[in-house]
Amino acid sequence: MKYKELTETIIGCAMRVHAVMGNGFQEVIYQRCLAIEMQKQGLTFERELEMPIYYDDINVGARRVDFFVEGLIMVELKAVINLEDVHLAQAMNYLEAYRMEIGLLINFGARSLQFKRVHNNKLLSN
Repeated sequence: MKYKELTETIIGCAMRVHAVMGNGFQEVIYQRCLAIEMQKQGLTFERELEMPIYYDDINVGARRVDFFVEGLIMVELKAVINLEDVHLAQAMNYLEAYRMEIGLLINFGARSLQFKRVHNNKLLSN
């Protein structure tokens, strides 16, 4: 599995945050806490990085990604009661638009941390 060790480290950081903070805070609180944990692990990342969105190889706008870790992994955070298909579809669309291979969708809003590893099938099939 590509970037397995890196994604496991990020998920471990998220688990520590969730264990300490629990659920019920706004997404930005978890984002700040996750940044602290990833720093402790020595990960390099950019937070709230504005990324271009492409359509037919034409830049049509931009969106901020919650985290861009080690220049390889997009991390999208949520703080909702339960992850739904729409959240997964959103993360997959972002990967395609950002032209990235692997991402993580992490939800701090549930009683237990929820996370999904997301793949850009368009890039992986080429």
